[in-house]
Amino acid sequence: MEILGRERRRRWTRAEKLEIVAAVGVNGETLSRVAQRYDVTRSQIYQWRHEFKKRGMLPAPPAPTFLQVDIGPPIFKAEPAFEDRIASPSIVELCLRQGRRLRFDSSIEGSTLMHLIRAVEGA
Repeated sequence: MEILGRERRRRWTRAEKLEIVAAVGVNGETLSRVAQRYDVTRSQIYQWRHEFKKRGMLPAPPAPTFLQVDIGPPIFKAEPAFEDRIASPSIVELCLRQGRRLRFDSSIEGSTLMHLIRAVEGA
């Protein structure tokens, strides 16, 4: 970084700009915190990011990962602990990130289930 003249205008090299833009999101860093750390405005980071995207210098975001799921026959216990919680004999429990769980009937439509998963993951 170089400070020029009385106005104290800073000049950032391309490598420095890339470092600042790339720092956003690493280990949960927000754009505001990165801007404060490097003493730049948030709009400056947005402008640099747009500039680098236009030139194809930013890496593409990672593609979603799909995991194979095997669904076997339901397992019934002789004496269920919470009979009032069991709505039907084919309840499915899906464990999501951050310890979230979804319980739903196995007859749920796939599109409805996808909307439900996205809503829970986005919360």
